[in-house]
Amino acid sequence: MIKDNLNSTLKLSKEEMQQYGYKIIDHIVEHFENQDSKKPVTMASREEMDALLTEQIPDQPTPANEVLDFVMDQIIPHSNIVSHPKSYSFVPGPSNYISAMADTIATGFNIFSGGWAASPAAAELEIITMNWLLDVFGFPTKKGGGIFTSGGSMANLTALATARRIRCGDDFSKAIIYLSDQAHSSNIKAIKVLGFKKEQIRIIPTDMEFKISINKLKNAIARDRLEGLQPFCIIASAGTTNTGTVDPLNDIATICEREHLWLHIDGAYGGAAILANTGKTLLNGIERADSLTVDPHKWFYQPYEIGCLLVKDHNWLSSTFSEKPEYLRDIEGNESEINFYDHGIQLTRRFRALKFYMSLKTFGLNSFRKAIQYNIDLAEQTEDILRRSSHWEITSPATLAIINFRYNPIGQHLSEKELDQINQNISNKIVTSREALLVTTILQGQIVLRMCLINPRTTIEDIKDTLEKCEIHGKEELVIIQQSC
Repeated sequence: MIKDNLNSTLKLSKEEMQQYGYKIIDHIVEHFENQDSKKPVTMASREEMDALLTEQIPDQPTPANEVLDFVMDQIIPHSNIVSHPKSYSFVPGPSNYISAMADTIATGFNIFSGGWAASPAAAELEIITMNWLLDVFGFPTKKGGGIFTSGGSMANLTALATARRIRCGDDFSKAIIYLSDQAHSSNIKAIKVLGFKKEQIRIIPTDMEFKISINKLKNAIARDRLEGLQPFCIIASAGTTNTGTVDPLNDIATICEREHLWLHIDGAYGGAAILANTGKTLLNGIERADSLTVDPHKWFYQPYEIGCLLVKDHNWLSSTFSEKPEYLRDIEGNESEINFYDHGIQLTRRFRALKFYMSLKTFGLNSFRKAIQYNIDLAEQTEDILRRSSHWEITSPATLAIINFRYNPIGQHLSEKELDQINQNISNKIVTSREALLVTTILQGQIVLRMCLINPRTTIEDIKDTLEKCEIHGKEELVIIQQSC
């Protein structure tokens, strides 16, 4: 039992630390062991959370076990279980126990991973794991480089800051950047953060398969050049969040080479699919990018936060971000000793590489290959089930483990407005039941249901069960519409 003996040294005794740590580990193990039997969705209003959690900053200590019990009883249960087999929405976070424990080690030892002098092993491990990824994606391991970030958003921001510096120098007043209407919103955020005006952004429409229109892209570049502007960067998607669609990477790379444009590929979602045979075919040409975002906390099954930026030339990063303040003069080291604070925005950085390293070493890359291929196959099985049903319509076929569909029973001749209402209400009822997290997106003006199936523990039975419940709700909604006519 931890005594109420916290003092200004912020220390516990050895026995107290062990007891407290064992208790936390027991909670985490219970989560990994039993999460499948729990409901993945939690719901609470701001008023409810204020009533439960709001308090003044505590001046006096509270027994450590009491604080921990409160967290486990009142805070953790009010968070969605994103690693649950029936968490289908957004991009789930399957995670794995080894990486969770690796994060505990990195945090427990409070390792500073910004510079070589502070932790040569942490810096070296980041170099090693970065080289593994460079090799996986066909980037040069000697000349290439990269950096682990908090996620894909920061990786995209880092990439575009680098592209602007290398292609535009100090003057980017006429610079133009191109991306599709299906590109991830983090790219638009990054562009805005970097100071580009709305007039410098070209949103290129996509075709019926949600791929960027090459003809419209070429037309936009030609028009901008004729107007005396400076096209400098194209952002291509390697697995969009909405549909899993991959832009025609080789065609875009050829345009970039001919027009001397920077090619950034946002593979935050779909990049990891290169480990599967199906994904490798779809991602052909990804190795031609100047910079590439991948997100290990998505389809590499890592806990939040770990994103990654890869570049063809590591010097691009250091020439963009390196600063030499006097308070760092004694820890610069030699050229082979990489200080990652010179390769990105953060000075203080946590030891993100450790969880990626330990999980890859523990499970082996082949396990990741099999898990990713399983996810792709699972989405295709789901598509087969939906196509054999008279209740469902595929709006975007299974691509890189994402599938979009809507309830549209044959012979009912429902209007688009009625279909939108039915499918929105199916989602609302499923989420409200807390049995599954299944939300909607909008494709070509239609409200549709979207499944992202990157959890290796999701089974076809989980999906069949969810679809059966969706059909029940769909029939209920159909009756309501018919009665109102």
